[in-house]
Amino acid sequence: MTALTLAAAQSISIAGDVPANIQRHLAFMRVAAEHGVQLLVFPELSLTGYEPSLAAELAIAPDDALLAPLREMARELRLTAVVGMPIRLAPDSAVLIGALVLGADGALALYTKQHLHDGEELAFVAGQGGAALEWGNDRIALAVCADFVHASHPRAAARARANVYAAGVLISEGGYAADSALLQGYAAEHCMLVLMANHGGPSGGWACAGRSAIWAADGSLLAAAPGVGDVLVIARRDSGVWAGQVVAL
Repeated sequence: MTALTLAAAQSISIAGDVPANIQRHLAFMRVAAEHGVQLLVFPELSLTGYEPSLAAELAIAPDDALLAPLREMARELRLTAVVGMPIRLAPDSAVLIGALVLGADGALALYTKQHLHDGEELAFVAGQGGAALEWGNDRIALAVCADFVHASHPRAAARARANVYAAGVLISEGGYAADSALLQGYAAEHCMLVLMANHGGPSGGWACAGRSAIWAADGSLLAAAPGVGDVLVIARRDSGVWAGQVVAL
């Protein structure tokens, strides 16, 4: 197997302040590149914070110039970043919860959240998902938060031959035990590495749990953030063996 280094960016978002959040994302990308990370996954709606009431105002097209600094940094660092943003596919269309894939080669792809959490239908519409990322011999399936609560979602990823399942999420303190157990279970059930990137601080009125984590394909924990705060959780495969690392920013 080829070498592969993935990371969850446990970032703290400032509500509605996209320029400030972009700067924080750039800082994460630089530190990730210093540690050899090839794919960096941010939490759900990381560029705006989880702020449904602001989504209609802040939503952008996938190729909006607002993202240019992130796309340029991805190319410069040769790093692919998955960032969270409210998305409109047309000026008058409904708002989707998007995960934008900013490629190391300048490519742009979009994953949209398929399964909305209760109440999200007031601000968003359900999306269509997106294609798995082809990474050499690896296939990396994406998810956004409530997607993974539906067992059919990771099951479909496994049937599509994904060996990595990467989720950008918002998980509160109250939901962490159940949600992390689900993700760990999927890793073992479907024999795939599971990455979970959670918010590192409060967002949208939720007390986020932090504790972003990566589980190996047997369900064992490779690495996890100890709590909240800005943290990189890294998984590195070398000669077929995975190892974890946690880096505080």
